[in-house]
Amino acid sequence: MAHSVSEQAQQRMLIGGFFDVAWIGAEHMLTGYDHLLFLLGVMLFLTRFSQIVVFITAFTAGHTITLLFATLAGITANPYLVDAVIALTVTYKAIENLDGFRRWFGRPAPNLLFMVFIFGLIHGFGLSTRLQQMTLAKDPELVTKIIAFNVGVEFGQIAALTAMTAVVQVWRTSASFPSITRVTNGALIAASAVLLGLQVHGYYVG
Repeated sequence: MAHSVSEQAQQRMLIGGFFDVAWIGAEHMLTGYDHLLFLLGVMLFLTRFSQIVVFITAFTAGHTITLLFATLAGITANPYLVDAVIALTVTYKAIENLDGFRRWFGRPAPNLLFMVFIFGLIHGFGLSTRLQQMTLAKDPELVTKIIAFNVGVEFGQIAALTAMTAVVQVWRTSASFPSITRVTNGALIAASAVLLGLQVHGYYVG
């Protein structure tokens, strides 16, 4: 459901202009529940605006690289498997937030900024697989449409992050914030498990 592509969107992608394609990119980000869950996981413990900028820039750089190059090179993969891996990135971030690596595996978590960049690459590949489903590989305006789609994705991401930042800041002022974060991260793990199950089921059935 998060990554469904309607016939109307496909037609707009094929015949629409720059702003039509950008709008589709924004819609795709704002309805991409797995992307939004991962971003929420990243946002939970960032307390300074400079931190938010650094981490989101790393994520954006990662998904922009694979969105552009995978689409231009025509590199594809089964979308169910790509989205299953994206679901696992949500689980990873929630476990990292809960200090799970130290508590459960007896080792520190890998460098977070590096991992956010790597996960950005994976998320970008997921976006690329959907973009390639929405347009023709031989479309003479393919490059322009890739750029427009990515611009839309970034605007959608900014809108989502703005809302998330406001919510997290309200949570942070509450004395129960530690409990809220534990519950939220548990919910992220549960949601990602559901998404993973749906994608694996889709792979075998679809």
